[in-house]
Amino acid sequence: MDRGLTLDKHKGNTSMSDNLLQVIQDNAKTAKLPPGLSEADIKRMYEGMVMVRAYDERQKKLQRSGRIGFCVTSTGEEAVQIGTAAALEPADWIYPYYRQYGMLMYRGASLDVLANHLFGNTTDLAKGRQMPAHYTHKETNFVSFSSVIGTHLTHAVGTAMAAQYKGDDVVVATYIGDGGTSSNDFHAALTFAGVRKAPVVFFIVNNQYAISLPVEKQCAAESLHTKGAGYGIPAIRVDGNDIIAVYQAAQEAYARARRGEGPTLVELLTYRAGPHSSSDDPSRYRSQEEMDEWNAKDPLERCKRFMQQLGIWTEAYETQLWESIREKMVEFTNAAEKIDEPSWETMFDDVYAELPDALRRQRDELIATESEFPRDNEGEFPL
Repeated sequence: MDRGLTLDKHKGNTSMSDNLLQVIQDNAKTAKLPPGLSEADIKRMYEGMVMVRAYDERQKKLQRSGRIGFCVTSTGEEAVQIGTAAALEPADWIYPYYRQYGMLMYRGASLDVLANHLFGNTTDLAKGRQMPAHYTHKETNFVSFSSVIGTHLTHAVGTAMAAQYKGDDVVVATYIGDGGTSSNDFHAALTFAGVRKAPVVFFIVNNQYAISLPVEKQCAAESLHTKGAGYGIPAIRVDGNDIIAVYQAAQEAYARARRGEGPTLVELLTYRAGPHSSSDDPSRYRSQEEMDEWNAKDPLERCKRFMQQLGIWTEAYETQLWESIREKMVEFTNAAEKIDEPSWETMFDDVYAELPDALRRQRDELIATESEFPRDNEGEFPL
């Protein structure tokens, strides 16, 4: 741990190995309840990870059957999302990238918010205009991701500085992949945050690949968290598949920010078990042996073994949990699929407060064309 980030290594089963924070010990026969967490807290976090895994399972089936065109999954990264979300307060802000949608579920967003976005229907909060996996949700302060890598980091710092200026007791959590740490905006964001001591926590989700490029081919740093030193920002490296370690690191980083001590850089070491997106074939750039090695560190299985050691997991509980969540996924996605897609003329909405004459003429021409050439069964019409 660097520059004063002080997780208490002597409580519970917390240990450090090669400067990697870990709590869940796979070879332990018994486990102790971590300080500040109840059995109900552990179960809720586990259930949150199952929810994410089941959502990925469902959206992959929808994409492969042609019911949606594209999807992004986060299989293997569930502990990153749920562990950091569990330590946040309701008023805190999240500037995600496209694999943090599990935080939406955990913070109380209804499943229809995610399902409607998958289909881009008329009730999609992004109004069908964003790419898939660019979720947004005002009620939970979950800000839409941008496809331009890294730009949201500067927005996150701006929000944190505004909260600091106003005296609001909130923290901003923002996320970037390992490849994104080489972006210009990563440098700009950490520079401003470090100088201004903004209440923001930067999470580097090191899932080993920037699409198909492995970490060692895009960055010469020994580990990504060491980049914090150059900006005067305390940093820590955490086992991102250990949800208790993730939670503890996030909790302390948020606490530092609330105390006015500034930002923290947290590298979460994990693995993108699936493809970059439904358009990717990871077998072309990584070996089966590598995937098998990381799959043995699956965050759900590790949390399940930890719960078994605590005596709060049973086969009946596991079966009922998966059945109920899968049923919900089918229910909400089937309902979203039945909702119409946005009409074409809505592309002119929300562009200007008052629509200029040029755009009004284009809109009217589109409406006239649509009336003359009705859409076919696929929802398309010739222009």
